[in-house]
Amino acid sequence: MRQLIDTHAHLYSPKFDNDRPDMVRRAIAQGVVRMYLPNIDSESIQPMLDLEAAFPEHCFAMMGLHPGHVQPDTWEQELALVEKWLAERAWAGVGETGIDLYWDKSTLEIQKKSFARQIEWAKDLDLPVIIHSRESNEECLELVKNGQDGRLRGIFHCFSGTLEQAQRMIDLGFMLGIGGTLTYAKSELPEVLREVPLESIVLETDSPYLPPVPNRGKRNESAYVALVAEKLSEVKVLPLEKIARVTTANALRMFG
Repeated sequence: MRQLIDTHAHLYSPKFDNDRPDMVRRAIAQGVVRMYLPNIDSESIQPMLDLEAAFPEHCFAMMGLHPGHVQPDTWEQELALVEKWLAERAWAGVGETGIDLYWDKSTLEIQKKSFARQIEWAKDLDLPVIIHSRESNEECLELVKNGQDGRLRGIFHCFSGTLEQAQRMIDLGFMLGIGGTLTYAKSELPEVLREVPLESIVLETDSPYLPPVPNRGKRNESAYVALVAEKLSEVKVLPLEKIARVTTANALRMFG
């Protein structure tokens, strides 16, 4: 059976409270062998760890502070907690971090500080950094370029950008996280990804958000990463088996 990896899924979300174990098992039944869990803030840590403990061979926790949760009154305390947790145990990655200019542009400067600090932690711990770059590709690229000293690697999660931006991300040692938006009718991703080497792509769902067609409007879940793989197979004109094999190998290489 083909193996797939969901490199980005918030499976600890309250949206899964009624059927979380069944949802994870559905993904496993679809061949999803690993699901990587990006942290959001202090409140998501325990639910994330509980899920990892319930499925230790399939769910892997990451530690970070999401840019949407970088707030003037609390961001430094939140980051101190992230730093404390990073020192206490092993993690799959640092994140979800980055910059979000869709919801709130007023926090840009502290978002940059938070992101830069998490970049340094990722390098020191030899972990991939998971980057949220909603409407902020250029800002994120600048910080990644500034931080790249040969030790930095990671994923631009939910990639949405131009071919030129994609190439700069790849040149900086990063992979592109591709999810359900690839399947959307108005998406420009297909034409960009036709030119991107498959070796630079990993699959994700961002569950419970951004469900792929034909599930738009519903809750997303990790089993649906198979639908992303099918669409990428169509876009790249490659067999589904190759899409699964290469993207899975990419993810394993990234996470180590």
